[in-house]
Amino acid sequence: MQERTTSCYLVNRTDKTVNASVATTKLGPLKEGDVLLEVRLSSLNYKDAMAATGHPGIVKNFPHVPGIDSVGVVVESQHDRFQPGDAVIATGHELGVERWGGWSEKLICPGDWLVPLPDGMTPEESMILGTAGFTAAQCVSALLDHNILPEQGPVVVTGATGGVGSLSVALLSKLGFHVHAVTGKTEKHDWLKSLGAKEISGRELLSPEKRPLLKGEFAAGVDTVGGETLATLIKKTHHRGCVACCGVTGGAELPLTVYPFILRGVTLSGIDSAWCPDDLRVEIWNKLASDWKLDHLDQLKVPLTFDELPNAVDEILAGKFSGRGVVQIGQ
Repeated sequence: MQERTTSCYLVNRTDKTVNASVATTKLGPLKEGDVLLEVRLSSLNYKDAMAATGHPGIVKNFPHVPGIDSVGVVVESQHDRFQPGDAVIATGHELGVERWGGWSEKLICPGDWLVPLPDGMTPEESMILGTAGFTAAQCVSALLDHNILPEQGPVVVTGATGGVGSLSVALLSKLGFHVHAVTGKTEKHDWLKSLGAKEISGRELLSPEKRPLLKGEFAAGVDTVGGETLATLIKKTHHRGCVACCGVTGGAELPLTVYPFILRGVTLSGIDSAWCPDDLRVEIWNKLASDWKLDHLDQLKVPLTFDELPNAVDEILAGKFSGRGVVQIGQ
């Protein structure tokens, strides 16, 4: 059998130094249930940036290829649901973390992790969305499952210029909600308004408060930050409101009493994007290609090549990257 090789963005560690470069490396054999993809596009997420710098909480073994998202075409398949020529999306699970990810021209992964590229969605749209869009859609789905309606009041989105935040703003606006975006980036206010934000506030809106409950101002929220920000948002949520939580950039601790939950009936809904059940994963991707399809996704796109990834990685880790980085892999 001819040896399989691929060009990829390879992260390695020498002694205590982590370095990254574009390299050609070997691929192993396909196991039962595996699929070999020819990757067209990937994306840049915060977790990818951590992987690209060798963060020990993400990368356990070197060498490593980041990329928790990819879209491409099946080349070989040992899985009964996929055949050569099928267009598929791969996101979440262990991609780019425990296993090599999508910053590679070829990718081997279990077929059970794949979703057919939905009708009505282009490969580029799927990666502008990527894990960020999928996570945003899960957050919105959690609010709808909790019977949150537009007429109940504003919905807050924290970290609104990030990938999950900006796509949450756009999706909630499309569904008729009054979106109150929270960001520390004043230069991005006009951009957030173009996505559908009706109100925009600085981070001080959700500054730390010692009081166990605050005036209920919001019907619901999508929090991408965590920590004190999430705690204050919960304290400011209306009776029977819901906050979907999916991020930890502001801290993993939640300094909070039980009072918002037992006196107001507020629900905190955790979003585990990586291990979302397969049936819900397919359902959400199909919604994003139809009823929840976002207009003007290209407004969010930041095209990237392998050569541009190091600077983009530094920017996203420093909190200076806005929009959705789409990485060109294949032709």
